[in-house]
Amino acid sequence: MAKAHAHGPVTRALHQKIDQTVARPVVTPLYQASAFSADSPYFYTRKANPNSEELEQVLACLEQAAHGITATTGMTAISLVASLLRPGDQVVLGKYIYGCTFKFFQRLERSRGIRLTTLDLSDPDELRRMAPDVRLVFFETPTNPFLKTVSISDVKAANPSALIVVDNTWATPLFQRPLEHGADISLYSATKYFSGHSDVMGGALLLNRQDLAERLREERFYTGAILDPHSAWLLRRSLQTLALRMREHERVTAVMAEFLKGRPQIERVYTASVDGRQLLGYGGILFCEVRENLADRYDDFTKALRLFDTGTGMASVTSMVARPCTGSHASLTGEEQCQMGIRRTLLRLCFGMEEVEDLKRDLQQALEAMDSGRGSAFPPRREACDVAS
Repeated sequence: MAKAHAHGPVTRALHQKIDQTVARPVVTPLYQASAFSADSPYFYTRKANPNSEELEQVLACLEQAAHGITATTGMTAISLVASLLRPGDQVVLGKYIYGCTFKFFQRLERSRGIRLTTLDLSDPDELRRMAPDVRLVFFETPTNPFLKTVSISDVKAANPSALIVVDNTWATPLFQRPLEHGADISLYSATKYFSGHSDVMGGALLLNRQDLAERLREERFYTGAILDPHSAWLLRRSLQTLALRMREHERVTAVMAEFLKGRPQIERVYTASVDGRQLLGYGGILFCEVRENLADRYDDFTKALRLFDTGTGMASVTSMVARPCTGSHASLTGEEQCQMGIRRTLLRLCFGMEEVEDLKRDLQQALEAMDSGRGSAFPPRREACDVAS
């Protein structure tokens, strides 16, 4: 009888695997795999992956939602929602909203032929202007900028047949659960608080409707918009400390808001209104207006800071500062910024996990440097809003 030939070392090396059934790790490992066996429920990572599925289950648990769908970024999540629209659909967009979201819907208006209306949904009079044939209402609460409150239940009551989508990134499901107040979809940039460390990007949609979930998952599959396994694994790990981080963000932000209200360089501080019903808490980000004569001394301010980064991130363990007119809303025209009330005096402060007394000292010395005008070589410019008027 002929002796069976042993496989060569290269072949054996290619097929060598440990028995994963006996490993039994206490946390889910990273499934850095694009393909699975044909009999696997995952089959192909563009459809699903154990890491993205676990992340979706965790988010659905926090939101108390039936379905969770993750995507590559928050803007991708918005794109998935937009796939539900058809030419001629009427869309209402909240007036106070992230600049790129505003531009995305403007582009959608031109490319897909939707009818776009922008309303201040925090204003009951504006809310009453909503047309009866609205297909989708998209807004943030608290808003970016100014942290205005939009009543989700009032928006739903204004047009019960419309699809209500709430960008809940800044509140997180720990402080606000839009689905409980009438929203159809709760949307997130997971890059912010879910990550919390400025090192991973992602987006998420939480919802209860089976029909919408199926359509959104189908769109994600065919567009390849699913979150990669490593990002899903990192976000899942970060969520382990979300409650701890949010409690600290809330504590520090409350202290810093009171501190800023007493600074002579600050004209106004914008904070979120926690009503205990829709919004149960808030922390991490606030806006403030510096005096008009300090608008051109922003560089003096940032150069003097030692604990605040000036990048585009936020909701991290380290503090950051930005100016909406040149940051989050830089894509808007001067006229559009004015319509939203964004001036060069407006600053956004994002507080991290640093000791609060250190943050106070850093901001105080930077505001004083700004006030002294060190390095300012030019006279104050007029606001575009003032020129337009």
